[in-house]
Amino acid sequence: MRFVDVTKTSGIRFIHHSGATPKKLLPETMGSGVAVIDYDNDGKPDLLFINSRPWPGQEGKDPLPTLALYRNLGGGKFADVTREVGLDISMFGMGVAVGDFDNDGWPDVFITGVGGNRLFRNEAGDTGRVFRDVTARAGVGGPGGWPATSPDFSSFDRPLAWSSSAAWLDFDGDGLLDLFVCNYLTWSPRADAEQNFRLSSGERAYGPPRVFAGTQCVLYRNRGDGRFVDVSRQTGVEVMNHGESVAKSLGVSVCDIDEVGWPDIVVANDTVRNFFFRNTAGADGRRVFREIGEITGVAYVDRTARGAMGIDWGPGATRGRNALLISNFADEPNSFLVQGRPGDVQLTDLAPSEGISGPSRASLKFGLFFFDFDNDGRLDFLTCNGHLEPDISRSQPTKSYAQSVQLFWNRGQRSPRYGLITPKTAGPDLFAPLVGRGCAYLDVDGDGALDVVLTANGGPARLLRCENRTGNHWLRLRLEGDGKRSNRSAIGARVVLLADGREQRREVSGARGYLSQSELTLTFGLGKATRVDKITIHWPGRDPGPPTVLEGVEVDREMTVIQGKGVK
Repeated sequence: MRFVDVTKTSGIRFIHHSGATPKKLLPETMGSGVAVIDYDNDGKPDLLFINSRPWPGQEGKDPLPTLALYRNLGGGKFADVTREVGLDISMFGMGVAVGDFDNDGWPDVFITGVGGNRLFRNEAGDTGRVFRDVTARAGVGGPGGWPATSPDFSSFDRPLAWSSSAAWLDFDGDGLLDLFVCNYLTWSPRADAEQNFRLSSGERAYGPPRVFAGTQCVLYRNRGDGRFVDVSRQTGVEVMNHGESVAKSLGVSVCDIDEVGWPDIVVANDTVRNFFFRNTAGADGRRVFREIGEITGVAYVDRTARGAMGIDWGPGATRGRNALLISNFADEPNSFLVQGRPGDVQLTDLAPSEGISGPSRASLKFGLFFFDFDNDGRLDFLTCNGHLEPDISRSQPTKSYAQSVQLFWNRGQRSPRYGLITPKTAGPDLFAPLVGRGCAYLDVDGDGALDVVLTANGGPARLLRCENRTGNHWLRLRLEGDGKRSNRSAIGARVVLLADGREQRREVSGARGYLSQSELTLTFGLGKATRVDKITIHWPGRDPGPPTVLEGVEVDREMTVIQGKGVK
């Protein structure tokens, strides 16, 4: 197994602009995300990179940085199509979520940021697909906006909305994708600039989130007419403590933890307790959420709130027992919260016994995801790491600003379960240090091996091609809901695959990791199995109809399965 850096030969030239100045305002450290999106439905995954911009008054003479969409041309090549599709817009962007909110068969894009969020609808243009900004009509831009240019932006004292990760989900089962948005802090430039954050050398430093007040996550219900309504309060996703907002949210995972057919929401919070919103029926029969993080083991690890960044959910433990994987701040290990039994909402941190705590402790972890990089049928995971403070080595010589990715291999029944992969095994390219933030996986070339894209704060993105020489077999499933009972993106679908006596489970998720979204296509590694015995697809929605069952499926190929119609 080797990962090879193919960024230059692929044609990807994206460089993230952090907006950093000597004032060292906290949002400069936090971006950016990346999304895998097949925007033109040609079967090849494209890449959308989220960018930030200079603060007002710091623009200079150069053109403002914009988002960047790269179209997959095939053969390992990409072309920058940002301008022609209408995404050459400048904003202080953070995260991204992809989903077909209007069920027209084309994926739409929601982008979070500081000073407001944007929703882009995928439409037919004169020469191909284009994205139209429908934020105002949809009502999902968030409060406030981008301040007018002032002589000194750091004196601006009104709080700016600061959204981070987001996720599409159908929380009420009506076949329409709703939208969950994480918000990080109650933050203003002046409140940040007035803090006396200093390195040991006396220089200005980026400050911790503890000095800023919390805020609230937001849930928007899809009305079905292009508009959304904020239902945060009535559905129970606003969390208060003695009258104050609690959330300092950076990552979100939407997953059916109790496997009853309704999506739950788990939120990774930075220095405050994590949230577990369990989807339940309210008194009037409508779906609401009950926040149960503290009683289920999700809120704290060792009774302590960690600096949580990214989060993912998947079958990373023993058969039928899923796990929440959470990346945490420097000198805090990753959290690995495992179910006691299938469908259980009680979770226990097994990171120490599973071989995760020690190797993961020192790094500052942001992006992460479960994936089966060697196609052996067991989910491995990757974290994308990098520090907040460029000058960290001056005050802490053992720390570095740019850090290496960590890749953990799932060793199955061996103890400990996870082992750290080294450059000797997977090649040096993946482990070249970067100021890592977002990351995602995709199959660039259709060979069944999952490739990796990494973003760097204030630096170039990287595309790593996975060269899988194990001989292990695989199967990829591209699911499409009917747009009535289930959303067209099939977000929330659960798949159970049986091959050679081994069962595997996956969920189509609208968010993974930190500020990012991996491809919605599901990849199953099959090891040496040459045939899949059975696939059961449970479609999302309150009344999705019977599951789709496929038997005797050939391996080493990608299949498209349409709800109610079977294999395309």
